Amino acid sequence: MNQINRLHEILALLDQNASCTIADLALRFDVSEETIRRDVRQLETTGRVRKVHGGVRLPDNVFEAAYHQRINDNAAGKRSIGLRAAEMVKDGMTLLIDSGTTSFWLARALTKVRDLTIVTNAIEVARELNGRNHARIYFAGGEINDDYCSCFGPDTQSFMQRFTPEIAFFSIGAIEATRGLLDYILPEAELKRTIAPLARKVVILADSSKFERPGLIRTLDFNDVDILVTDALPGAELAAAMGGVEIIVASLPA
Repeated sequence: MNQINRLHEILALLDQNASCTIADLALRFDVSEETIRRDVRQLETTGRVRKVHGGVRLPDNVFEAAYHQRINDNAAGKRSIGLRAAEMVKDGMTLLIDSGTTSFWLARALTKVRDLTIVTNAIEVARELNGRNHARIYFAGGEINDDYCSCFGPDTQSFMQRFTPEIAFFSIGAIEATRGLLDYILPEAELKRTIAPLARKVVILADSSKFERPGLIRTLDFNDVDILVTDALPGAELAAAMGGVEIIVASLPA
C-alpha cells in the first residue's frame, strides 16, 4: 500500500476508534514503526490528528483544528494576502474561490466590488459573501467534508465545470521547488486540476509557511499558475523554479 492510501486508512481508523497506537498501525500495514511515525507527522501538519506518546489520536475538537483554527494561523499574513488579492477583482467579474483558509480571508476582503458572480465549494466563503454588494453566489454542493468545511468529489467538479471564471483563486497546502504545488487530500487536488484550465487566470494564495513545506499530493505545476500572492519572498531556489509565475508580496496592513 502506498503512502497516500495508508494515510487515508489511518484517518478512517481514527474516525472509528478516536486513537491508535503506533505499534498497532505498523502491524496492520506491515511497515516499520518509523514509517508510521512519518505518516503521523505528515497528518499532524494538516491539523487532522494529534500525536501522543506511543500513538496518535483525533484532536479534541476535529472541526476546530481542521478548519477554523487554521483560519487564524498566521492570520495577519493571510489577511494581507486576502487584501492584496482583492485588488485584482473588478465589478462584475466571475470568480472561483476554493476552500482554503487563505481564500476565506480573500472573501472577507471583497467589500468594495459589486455585482460579482462567485462560484465556491467552501461553506464559509459562501456564508461570508452571501448578500454582499449584489453578489450572486453559486455553491458547488456534494458531500461535505467536515475537516475542510467544504464539498469535494464528482458532483462538485461537475457543477464547477459549467463556469469559465475570469480568476480562479486557490489556496495551496505546500509549494516545493522540485515538485510544484501540493495538497494533502486527493479530492481537493483533483478539483483544482480540473478547474484550473477553465479560468482565464489562476492565482495562488499562500503564506510563506507553505514554502518548501512537505506536501503529499501533487496538484499543479508552476506553468499552470499565473500569479502567487504571498506575505514574503520565497527563497532563491523556489523563486527560480517558479519561472514565469508573477510573485506579489503583500504588505502587512497597518
